[in-house]
Amino acid sequence: MNTLKKAGYLVGLPALLIFIWWFSTQGSTNFFVPKPGTLVEKFVTVWTWDRIMTDVLPSLIRLVTGIVLAIILGTGLGILVGTTRWLRSLLEPVLEFFRAIPPPVLIPVLMLLIGINDQMKIAVIVSGCIWPVLLNTIEGVRAVDGVLSDSARTFRIGGFARLRYLVLPSASPQIMAGIRQCLSIGLILMVISEMFASSEGLGFTIVQFQRSFAIPEMWSGIVVLGLIGVAMSFLFQWSERRILGWYHGLREVEHAE
Repeated sequence: MNTLKKAGYLVGLPALLIFIWWFSTQGSTNFFVPKPGTLVEKFVTVWTWDRIMTDVLPSLIRLVTGIVLAIILGTGLGILVGTTRWLRSLLEPVLEFFRAIPPPVLIPVLMLLIGINDQMKIAVIVSGCIWPVLLNTIEGVRAVDGVLSDSARTFRIGGFARLRYLVLPSASPQIMAGIRQCLSIGLILMVISEMFASSEGLGFTIVQFQRSFAIPEMWSGIVVLGLIGVAMSFLFQWSERRILGWYHGLREVEHAE
């Protein structure tokens, strides 16, 4: 019964939206809003295996590479800054300055510095994705329970052991919250970087369809992006449940009480 209920929640709203879309486009001659049947037909004919390999796969490789680098750099720097008070005081104005710069603005600069290549697109993704991970990691490290920290100091638990058994478990919920935020940012920046300067990829393909007035094909590319976003969300939820199993179990016990 719970499985059927979850399935109903999962497909109920999308099915309703598709029905509203189908009903509202009956008899419509609007060139810019295709009917659901037309969009499905174009989706099947456009996104063949060859196009997936030439456009979708390179985009996914750049996206995953940029997100992984952002997570590694953001977590590492966040732990360093969060555990070092003088370094946090020194870097806080600089971090706030760079955080406020919209990552798409850096694309022309990165094109000049790195060139028009995959490294530039990955750098754009990293430049936007690193901030939620970095800032959430800093706050998570700073929020370590003072009693636990004093206990670790009393028992002379320091160095890597303190990081492994105290800091990371305490900060991991906020680190995962930062990673959740960076996933959507990374997907947006992947598309924007490919729209600016690229000869392949999802962003490039969608722009080419728009410029040639292939509107149903353009919408089919947007649907592909949405499906990638949904897949990333489910994959993250699955990973989070396993990485933070202890945390969710603790929350359930607290709510039960």
